[in-house]
Amino acid sequence: MQWELVGWCAALLTMFGFVPQILKIYRTESVSDVSLIMLLQFSLGMFLWLLYGLYIQDRILIVSNAISFLTLTVATGMYMKYRKSGASPLLHP
Repeated sequence: MQWELVGWCAALLTMFGFVPQILKIYRTESVSDVSLIMLLQFSLGMFLWLLYGLYIQDRILIVSNAISFLTLTVATGMYMKYRKSGASPLLHP
């Protein structure tokens, strides 16, 4: 089995895993079903994986986690834009 191909397939799935959520937020202008804590946790995880990928110089980890971190940053920005005004972002579900 070509393990690098498996790695790239996994990377593609995770890189764009949050795109459907971003599109839903954009269409509905609602984040009522999105958890900010989850977004922050995943963002931190992707950032740490990116650092690890840089450390071991693994191209798949670097590319996939940089793009994943970027999509999560977009999702978090949209969360902040569309959350109900006056609501605490960390307590909002």
